[in-house]
Amino acid sequence: MKKILLALMFIAGGMQLSKAQDRSAYDKGMYAAKGDTLPYRILFPLNFNPAQKYPLVIFLHGAGERGNDNEVQLANGGDLFLKPNLREQFPAIVVFPQCPKDSFWSNVKFGQDSVTKANKFYFQTDAEPTKAMRALLGFVDQMLKKPYIKKDQVYVGGLSMGGMGTFEILGRKPKLFAAAFAICGGDNTLNAKKYAKKVPLWIFHGAKDNVVPADHSEVMVAAIREAGGDPRYTLYPDAMHDSWVNAFAEPDFLPWLFSHTK
Repeated sequence: MKKILLALMFIAGGMQLSKAQDRSAYDKGMYAAKGDTLPYRILFPLNFNPAQKYPLVIFLHGAGERGNDNEVQLANGGDLFLKPNLREQFPAIVVFPQCPKDSFWSNVKFGQDSVTKANKFYFQTDAEPTKAMRALLGFVDQMLKKPYIKKDQVYVGGLSMGGMGTFEILGRKPKLFAAAFAICGGDNTLNAKKYAKKVPLWIFHGAKDNVVPADHSEVMVAAIREAGGDPRYTLYPDAMHDSWVNAFAEPDFLPWLFSHTK
């Protein structure tokens, strides 16, 4: 059990902060409704014009960045969207919500293989949303009411716990998202049929991941294909849990994402 808890602390590598750019460009906000609260950081496009419409990107962090400081969720991925050339090429509204310390984006149970001692994640089907997911769903609905959001270009993605949350929110809102990416995540294969044909997916994992085993992504790729989908899958042979570093370096990553519309 101690080993599992230690592994969970490092899901998403919250302890490995990249050299931060000026993340103050992300405005601070707080979603609150019906007892649910969700801190978030939001990045508006350069020269934002509220009379125009922009794509929306929702980025889900990993377990290492949970809390309520409304800061640490930008540790992995936040700097990517601050790159001037990318902000100019892909003007979009980017949101990083922060999951509470006592919750999880997806409804998943944890265990350990009795033989290999590898971490095991048991994903649910048709389960009630966690406190964090319930708040996230409410927040997304609130964002969609904004007049400057392009409803046909709403994207979601995340890493580790956030990759798991990405699969789950796709299952809950499969008609909403134009495309999605899941890095070192996982889901119950029975859920694949909910979004396989509806949402283009790019799935990433590190073959040497010792926190979330790569087979959690591999079985999802197979299940999505069996359900009629055509996911893009990249397995990095030498990467461990921090495969998001490789994913963010893919030159086609953001061009692929923003190329999709509903």
